[in-house]
Amino acid sequence: MINESIIFSQVAVDDYLPVLSIDISTSLIVLGAIASRDWQPQHHDKKFAQERNGTRDIFVNTNHNASMIEKFVTDWSGPKGRLGKIRFKMLSSVFPDDKLDFSGKVTAINKSSEAIGWVDISILMTVNDVACTQGSVRVALPVSENDNPWDVDTENWNPDF
Repeated sequence: MINESIIFSQVAVDDYLPVLSIDISTSLIVLGAIASRDWQPQHHDKKFAQERNGTRDIFVNTNHNASMIEKFVTDWSGPKGRLGKIRFKMLSSVFPDDKLDFSGKVTAINKSSEAIGWVDISILMTVNDVACTQGSVRVALPVSENDNPWDVDTENWNPDF
């Protein structure tokens, strides 16, 4: 569920994001590969994935993984949340019929201007309580209801501060 936009002052270090669970289907994996223009057969051809990759089935690709992390964070932040950075490491594959669980924790906050504040979030994705992806995201949030990180032009956009 998408939240109304969270305001920077509503966030504190050690806050937890609401857990998100996604049931992974064959169709979802194939559509994710198509959407990211990844034509590698291990993302749509089960026989190829099993024989050439030694996996039990097709699996989620890197770009699809990134998009699901973005969804997890922006569902929490609301429509004014603007991702500045995303880093992650895939530890194991995600297959059809897996239930993918997302958890996140605020690790740092930094008000960088009168209009936006940066929130760093550690991310963990698990299947059956086993970590499959871990990473971090830096997202810009509005400082007030009248602010919008999407209004910051590229010359003033600095997620690295």
